[in-house]
Amino acid sequence: MTPRDQHADGPGGAAGSAAPSKLPTRSDAERNRGRIIAAARAVFRRDGLNASMASVAREAGVGIATLFRHFSTKEELVGAVFTDRMEAYAQATERALADPDPWNGFAGYIEEVCAMQAADRGFADILTMSLPGAPALEECRDEAYQGFLELIRRAKDGGRLREDFTSRDLVLLLMANAGVLSATGDAAPDAWRRLVAWMIQSFQVPARGPLPDPPEDAALYEAMRRASQSVTSADTAKRR
Repeated sequence: MTPRDQHADGPGGAAGSAAPSKLPTRSDAERNRGRIIAAARAVFRRDGLNASMASVAREAGVGIATLFRHFSTKEELVGAVFTDRMEAYAQATERALADPDPWNGFAGYIEEVCAMQAADRGFADILTMSLPGAPALEECRDEAYQGFLELIRRAKDGGRLREDFTSRDLVLLLMANAGVLSATGDAAPDAWRRLVAWMIQSFQVPARGPLPDPPEDAALYEAMRRASQSVTSADTAKRR
């Protein structure tokens, strides 16, 4: 028997004696994708976005190669997991703008967004970083930002928000809140509420004194971009 004959017959020694391996079907792929997204949602909620892609694959019960066939980058996976949360973030501005009291709308929005961070460590991370590889998520972020600008304008026109407050102060608050949530964890799960209450009170008129200049928009964007790179670089390196 020639090598060509052996290859044709297969490992059983006779043609057709071994059952062909089952190829994955579209339904198999859809099930795997759903399992990966559900697993990533649980892992990121618990551990934040620094959780590795390998830990997501283990949670989903699939190989790392299968995960990367569905999501070639961590940003793609993050976008699939959190777009609905970012949509809820944008909807929060709509509810706040519907409040007839501009200050209540403004303060209530900040409390709601910070509560969303507290409920999901992964989402707490997302609100402090830029993810250009997840365009649907970034589109929702832009929508929420435009709504927040209107909340600021209304609260200032109503005489309750100090004039030197800027939208960049919200970014700084979200960064601070994410840090508190990461540091306190289950040990002091409500500590963030005190931070947020302090900050909201500090935003009110009358101002107790002048503030240092806020960071430039470009500087904050760079900080958010670096934050996103820090959570994707380790997984990228492991694939090489």
